[in-house]
Amino acid sequence: MMLTRRLSLALFALPLVAAADTNDAVRAAIRDAVGDKPVTDGGITLRVPALAENGGQVPLGIVVESPMTAQDYVTAIHVFATRNPTPGIASFRLTPMLARAEVQTRIRLAEDQRLIVLAETSTGRVLRASAELRVGAGGCLS
Repeated sequence: MMLTRRLSLALFALPLVAAADTNDAVRAAIRDAVGDKPVTDGGITLRVPALAENGGQVPLGIVVESPMTAQDYVTAIHVFATRNPTPGIASFRLTPMLARAEVQTRIRLAEDQRLIVLAETSTGRVLRASAELRVGAGGCLS
């Protein structure tokens, strides 16, 4: 990978960009997805680059720790981006027949921001993980 001027500027601007606080649109999208259920941090592993050269194709891997049995399994995984024009990026529905609560995809990000991933379980728990991402060139149009 070649270090371009755009990538260099993104790296040097890293300390200048404060962690985006969850805004009203993100809160509303999360409420629409999981309601008012209490959220617990942990139980989710995110595989995402700290710096994405192209915001139009950011690889994202999500693994949720779950036995995936008929009694205890992940029912849904929701992905939110705090600074995208539309914060709700994706929702995945899962069943215990999948054997593993794992999803891989590519997402679009408009700019440097925080990803929030929520996983709902059949037992009523909601797990959360988040990651800060830096984007060299935005991939979303307003």
